[in-house]
Amino acid sequence: MKMNRTLLTCLMMLLPFYHAAAAQDMLTLSEGLKIVTEDSRVIKVAKWSEALAESDAKMARSAMLPDLTATAAYTYFKDQPAMLFEGMVVPASNTDFYHHRIVLQQILFAFRGNLSRYDAAKMIVEAQKFDSVRARNEVALEFIKSFYNLLEARHLSELAAKEIERLEAHNRNADQLYEKGVITKNDLLQVQVRLSDARQNHLSAQNLESILAAKLNNLLLRPLNDSIEPQEQAVTVDAPRQIELENAWEMATTNRPEILVVDRTLSALDLDETVKRSEFLPKLFVSGANEYTQNDYQAHENEWLVTFGITINLYNGGRSSADLQKTRRKKKQLLEQRAQLVDGIKLELQSYLLSQDNAYASILVNRDAAGQAEENLRINKNRYEEGEGTATEVLDAITLLTVAETNRIRSVYDYRRAEAAVHYAMGEDLRDICH
Repeated sequence: MKMNRTLLTCLMMLLPFYHAAAAQDMLTLSEGLKIVTEDSRVIKVAKWSEALAESDAKMARSAMLPDLTATAAYTYFKDQPAMLFEGMVVPASNTDFYHHRIVLQQILFAFRGNLSRYDAAKMIVEAQKFDSVRARNEVALEFIKSFYNLLEARHLSELAAKEIERLEAHNRNADQLYEKGVITKNDLLQVQVRLSDARQNHLSAQNLESILAAKLNNLLLRPLNDSIEPQEQAVTVDAPRQIELENAWEMATTNRPEILVVDRTLSALDLDETVKRSEFLPKLFVSGANEYTQNDYQAHENEWLVTFGITINLYNGGRSSADLQKTRRKKKQLLEQRAQLVDGIKLELQSYLLSQDNAYASILVNRDAAGQAEENLRINKNRYEEGEGTATEVLDAITLLTVAETNRIRSVYDYRRAEAAVHYAMGEDLRDICH
């Protein structure tokens, strides 16, 4: 008795830890979205791409700032430098000497070449930020689908277990009737074969559930075999919002980050074209320098100088012309890609809208089917027990009930997946929608 009390005390002490562990396994949709949209490897890669684009922008800005260089050298001559002057050898420099030069140079005017290069780089930074938004929404949609896939698989696995229970109850009933000689061996064998098939379906459902749980853990950067319990968000399903297809297309083409990426890239190419044209024009510059050369034979060893100059590229083998032509062709290619992208987004959105409407219609169709199928099973079981029905009728009724419940479950999760996909296709932030 004392040992039992001790064991009970230990169990009571461990109970809070058990509840804490169970709570850690529970996962809501909003919690999972926060994790995958902040910690996902895809998101981290996108953030590094942003950082690289910002570094490129800083490099482009450097062309508009002064350029400061310094050189230092030590020179040694085998023979002392000298000049001939009226038959005399006059030393011109030390045999060995130290020299340094500091130059500050600034481009004064380059026909907007450097400024356009910097503006183009900033456009690429914006494009990369929109690409990060695209990556975040894609990861969010994948997570939402995986979340609902696992919930659906859990419900279907539970449904398969319920079917086994119904068949086992029917098998016990049939076995009793067979022993009494009321039914034939063939009726009993039908039940046993159907029961074996139901157990196989349950194993398949459990295997699928394990695979989907591992995928969800993978998205969450958790060990694949960790237990996870997705929490159901809502029992009821609201009717889909009514929106004209043309309005939906307009919203999608305005908000989708993929299109915004292309638009910013096109703006960058416009600016890059200005950069390429500036290569044919002169550049004005000014430079100041301080130069020191150790020389005992020179009046002024340390010199300051200022230079105003102009440089122009007269000919470089056609490279500048080809580079400009390449930029223009890239713009035309990108415009075609944008048109193709818009067409694809419109088709994608229309497909998701139709899937959403179809899933909601299925929900309405299957709303009462499970109750009707359950009543049908009750009637056939009573008729079978009274000797008026057959085993096949009971088995068919069990199958009909399983089909009705399966259709109801699948229609609900088809709708939820399609609903999230519609929000994604219209360019909405799934973190704000799915909370």
